[in-house]
Amino acid sequence: MAPLPFTRQQLFDSACQATQLDDLGEPTWQEGLDLLLEHLGRSARLNGLGTTIVEAEVTGYLSNRLRIMDWRATHPEVALGTVDRPLVICGQPRTGTTILYDLLAQDPAHRAPLSWEVDFPCPPPATATYDSDPRIDESQATSDMADMIIPGFSDFHPIGARLAQECVRITAGDFRSMIFQTQYDVPGYNKWLLHEADLAPAYRWHRIYLQHLQSQHHADRWLLKSPAHLWHLGALVSEYPDAVVIQTHRDPLKVVASVSALVAHLRRMASDHSSIVTAAAEYRDDIFLGLDRSMAARQDGTLRADQVIDVQFADFMSDPFACIGSIYDRLGVAFTADAERRMREFLTAHPGDGGGGGTRYTFVDTGLDEHDLREQASTYQEYFGVPSEPVV
Repeated sequence: MAPLPFTRQQLFDSACQATQLDDLGEPTWQEGLDLLLEHLGRSARLNGLGTTIVEAEVTGYLSNRLRIMDWRATHPEVALGTVDRPLVICGQPRTGTTILYDLLAQDPAHRAPLSWEVDFPCPPPATATYDSDPRIDESQATSDMADMIIPGFSDFHPIGARLAQECVRITAGDFRSMIFQTQYDVPGYNKWLLHEADLAPAYRWHRIYLQHLQSQHHADRWLLKSPAHLWHLGALVSEYPDAVVIQTHRDPLKVVASVSALVAHLRRMASDHSSIVTAAAEYRDDIFLGLDRSMAARQDGTLRADQVIDVQFADFMSDPFACIGSIYDRLGVAFTADAERRMREFLTAHPGDGGGGGTRYTFVDTGLDEHDLREQASTYQEYFGVPSEPVV
């Protein structure tokens, strides 16, 4: 165990000094941050760069929260903004969520939070400069640096200032977010987050963030995405009872292999002790917990039948635009020719890898037993009609 060279109070003081502000709103951020710092010192085995990254990252989240709360205090009309019937994509990694998110974000009727405005939310983005704001270049420089520090990361997950950002980057401002377990080896924090934490404050903060972003650039309908919602669907729909959830489905063994490789690769930036086997051992049960909770949400009525749309990965890869058309049919809105044209142009420019992974990950790298996992996956696969895929 190696205690971190800074405390929560020191990080808070740094954020206050940087912003000349001191009001973070609800004190709910303290519990998660205290646990995160404790377990970063206990298990993450950070290297020098990792310690620097954590300090800058936490200070950044606190600084953004300070600025958003200050803007809200001086512009009380922001709190009156409504977030109506958001469209929320949640499905495990490698199930087509990212490309589906990026494609749906091309429709002008949808507003996805872009990376640059999540990175630098203050002042709120304005319609007149939404496509030319200088913060776009600043955010892109940060994305480019990440790929330099951990070469090949963007092969696992596309990054860029103008790409849609996931909700975990927003809920991180309340320090109740799965992004931290992805970046750092903090199983104690992760256990608290998945089994003990109240996620209601994180979703309240999420709404505050969206109200802030839309205050000077209107959003007809928010388009959101994160696999993390699967573990906390009750908290999601408590905050957004009219949300429409799109859940993508794929063979869980493919998911486990991909998540393990992604996490191992990402953690190498902050630690010299990272392996796919370790990540797989941590994530094996967590992946199935999320899938089990998604089934329970259907069975106990947390998600009503009319507010959830299921998308099979195989169907999406076979004909993505037919699949998207069926989503629009379920939503009861027109899939316009202009929206489809924009999506097709995006897909041509960003073809991705078809959900494969090539040589980046294989199931055998995880060290897990295929037959044990197949048995564990059977209930989910039968419930949602998810076919098995060849596993190598």
